Amino acid sequence: MKSKIGVTTTLIRFAVRQGPFYAPKALIIMAETKIPSEYNEDSIRSLDWKEHIRLRPGMYIGKLGDGSAPDDGIYVLMKEVIDNCIDEHTMGYGKQIEIGIVGKEVTIRDYGRGIPLGKIVDVVSKINTGAKYDSKAFQKSVGLNGVGTKAVNALSEDFLVTAFREGKQRTATFKKGVLVSETKEIKTTEANGTLVVFTPDSTMFKNFHYIHEYIDGQLWNYCYLNAGLSILFNDKKYVSKNGLLDLLERKTNPDELRYPIIHLKGDDIEVAMSHNNDYGEDIFSFVNGQYTTQGGTHQQAFREAYIKVIRDFYKKDYDASDIRTSIVAAISVRVQEPVFESQTKTKLGSQNVAEGGPSMKNFITEFLAKELDNFLHRNTATAEALKKRIEQNEHERKELAGIKKLANERAKKANLHNKKLRDCRVHLNDDLPTKNKEMFISLQQGSTLFITEGDSASGSITKSRNVDTQAVFSLRGKPLNAFGLTKKVVYENEEFNLLQHALNIEEGLEGLRYNQVVIATDADVDGMHIRLLILTFFLQFFPDLVKKGHVFVLETPLFRVRNKQKTIYCYDENEKQAAMKELGAKPEITRFKGLGEISPEEFGKFINADIKLDPVILEQGDHIQHLLEYYMGKNTQERQDFIINNLKVELDKAHDTLSI
Repeated sequence: MKSKIGVTTTLIRFAVRQGPFYAPKALIIMAETKIPSEYNEDSIRSLDWKEHIRLRPGMYIGKLGDGSAPDDGIYVLMKEVIDNCIDEHTMGYGKQIEIGIVGKEVTIRDYGRGIPLGKIVDVVSKINTGAKYDSKAFQKSVGLNGVGTKAVNALSEDFLVTAFREGKQRTATFKKGVLVSETKEIKTTEANGTLVVFTPDSTMFKNFHYIHEYIDGQLWNYCYLNAGLSILFNDKKYVSKNGLLDLLERKTNPDELRYPIIHLKGDDIEVAMSHNNDYGEDIFSFVNGQYTTQGGTHQQAFREAYIKVIRDFYKKDYDASDIRTSIVAAISVRVQEPVFESQTKTKLGSQNVAEGGPSMKNFITEFLAKELDNFLHRNTATAEALKKRIEQNEHERKELAGIKKLANERAKKANLHNKKLRDCRVHLNDDLPTKNKEMFISLQQGSTLFITEGDSASGSITKSRNVDTQAVFSLRGKPLNAFGLTKKVVYENEEFNLLQHALNIEEGLEGLRYNQVVIATDADVDGMHIRLLILTFFLQFFPDLVKKGHVFVLETPLFRVRNKQKTIYCYDENEKQAAMKELGAKPEITRFKGLGEISPEEFGKFINADIKLDPVILEQGDHIQHLLEYYMGKNTQERQDFIINNLKVELDKAHDTLSI
């Protein structure tokens, strides 16, 4: 409301880049602000396409990030270009895609039809320009908005596109979306297709690096969903013959599966499923070749349809959780004009598979009701194994019922005054607002829970955190070693129970409250042990949290080297030696023995713009129970031998050895 003296109290909510995610910082400013004396045509400003993308990148690629998380912007940039190659392959043009990364430069070459030479600049630099607005040309494409490659162009410090078409080629180069050069058509012997070379803008993606395991998973998904497609990435070949069957075989271990993978295919739909020994659900969903990491209408329809078909087949009203617990499945559908909840296309919103066609729920239910029911009738051994797994889940659920009820009642009371949790304002599972939806999604992507040990460490983080998107959960001492225990311990142990309620993962990841779960412990032996115990808890009872890329380890500096002019924080001995050499003249050196020794003012620097996170990644073929048994079980001598044979000693070099 405007006061008599011409000032107003304003509520301002805005976003900035921070850490490995975009726009986590929302500030509420209550202030007396002078308002302009006039509001007219001159007050209105129009941004061109590249200015808007660079000002609001979260609307186009989600979070920015540094490459630590699988949904960071640098991977989205790659995906946007590859999606166009996939669309060409889907239309029947080009069976091979070549991808290379040298340093920070990405090269992608397809062998489709090639961009029409006269439109090469428009296609990568004019918003809402493309060939996918007519569903007849691209019936079931992923990118329909004409935005993807424009975002890549605007967010790259260097961007080159070359089109090869019918013996001719043309090239255009850009810097941060600005056209630098454009060649005329020249003759070529190159095969038809498109070449894109780009380097993400280091002023937008601070300190970014590529984690090849993330790219590896992304490329395999493309191959699973596109039979006959071959992808070459840095000379490694990716190809799949059996689609989603190959995906589940790669994502699971045969000795953990309760029955052979069921693989079903139909027009515009493919499903693969089995059950293993893990807790929770592990469902991979895809739309038009796009991995929808946050699910959507197709995934929900599959979950509901699967329950209905199983109940009908066994003629028993099993509890839904008993049917779905420990399921590992993949579903892929082809949808005309798909509607996603954001430009990043991670969650499907389409209610129907095509305009005037069946609803998503009916389409998937009818498919499973016929194909899965027929399969189970023909394969009685599989049907019996599935029934035993469901009944085992039922038995375990009923066994837990009593203690679960008491534990949840205690947790509800504790949540009212939960001293272990210092919560934040924005959560991953919050309902989206009607306005500024894209901005709010980018805030949700930055939601983080730090798990700390001890009052001093949690105190430093709590005081320096961003209260909008960063929460803190404080443990008391070392947690219990959860290996080999049943889920009963999650409810018997107060800290475990409060932690699962803080994360809201008791019934699965659908309600997960934080996108990043960050383990923040001291960099000493006790801290490492606590880190392993927390990871054991997650892998034993909530493996999906790790598999889906939500768990990280916080890196904090080991040393502070400073003089009166400059302070340098160092993460290892080599960095310390380099800092000493740079500052010279015997600088002051501090060794941080624990997180609590870092002041809140300094800690704020390590969990904001300069945050360093190590993702917890399960290697392909890792057997969770074997891993836990080896590292957290009772094989003392075998583990001791491993430690002795792989021991690395890092010497704290004396200051006077600088010249060595």
